[in-house]
Amino acid sequence: MKKTQKKPYFAVIFTSKLSNKTEGYEEISNKMLELAKKQKGFIDIESLKEGKNGITVSYWESMADIRAWNTNERHNEAQKGGKETWYDKFTVRICEVMREYSFEK
Repeated sequence: MKKTQKKPYFAVIFTSKLSNKTEGYEEISNKMLELAKKQKGFIDIESLKEGKNGITVSYWESMADIRAWNTNERHNEAQKGGKETWYDKFTVRICEVMREYSFEK
């Protein structure tokens, strides 16, 4: 994470497997990233992809901020595209972060 964050805060863990139909996916993914960064309560995001499998963790100040993001109209349109076209499967997990520590050389 880029910022020191007052705890507790929340993490949304999104794991996914892309389908073979990925046209337009990268563009929408980038748009959603930029939109999320403008949302109230957004802290940071980390993402890794390997082949068709991916994991993205976004960090938020509160559950209310997560709910607001989940009801954002443009985000809902992207979710619909994900369910209908881009993903074979995905799982969303929401966690409260009580403690963190890190190491960097």
